[in-house]
Amino acid sequence: MDPATLIGIAVAFGALFAMITLEGSSITAILLPAPMILVFGATIAVGLAGGTIKDFLSAFKSLPRAFKGKTTPPQLVIDQIVGLAEKARASGLLSLEQEADAIDDPFLRGALQNIADGTDGDELRVLLEDEIATTAKADRNAAKFFTTLGGYAPTVGIVGTVVSLTHVLENLDTPDTLGPMIAAAFVATLWGLLSANFLWLPLGSRLKRLSDLEVDRMTLVLEGALAVQAGSQPRLLGERLRAMVPAQALSKAA
Repeated sequence: MDPATLIGIAVAFGALFAMITLEGSSITAILLPAPMILVFGATIAVGLAGGTIKDFLSAFKSLPRAFKGKTTPPQLVIDQIVGLAEKARASGLLSLEQEADAIDDPFLRGALQNIADGTDGDELRVLLEDEIATTAKADRNAAKFFTTLGGYAPTVGIVGTVVSLTHVLENLDTPDTLGPMIAAAFVATLWGLLSANFLWLPLGSRLKRLSDLEVDRMTLVLEGALAVQAGSQPRLLGERLRAMVPAQALSKAA
């Protein structure tokens, strides 16, 4: 689990609350139900209006993944494929079918089963590339949804402020209450900016990054599986796959 998102969001809100406290104000000054309901509710609603129900549901289903951030180190993928190459050279491609049963990754498992079934290399490449493209598209749609919310939120906050200021102008005959009412009016703008920059945009960026890492992993699997099918020498295969990964990522994996 990579806790970067949890740590980042927690520190961001912590810094905000520290600033409010150090200035002698109270956190309750910004925890006003009306502007928060408008900003969060209307932002999510207009995000839904700009897409489909399936987009909305799939985006929020991806939230646990954004916080857990589970990724597979490239070195582990390379070691696994090199081991499969050694098995194939020693026992033949048909032995990969037994290996596939013990593999949790459905992408690699499907590739091995197709190799054992004798699928042509060109056809297998097209099949695996299509699966990678479909996975990337689904992941990036979820990332785009939250990025879009980050664009809507500040404007929704301004709408809330305008509505509140309209109410302020209706009460100009009570000057003693104008100060608190004006301060409360700008809370909507504050939450619009906060939700965009502390939540929606980081979540969108996080999901896109995880999607890129998953595509990189699947590409390693694709090239490795095709090389295994072609009978590549395991040591050379390992070197080729390592050449596809930035040295920094390999050193971290090690």
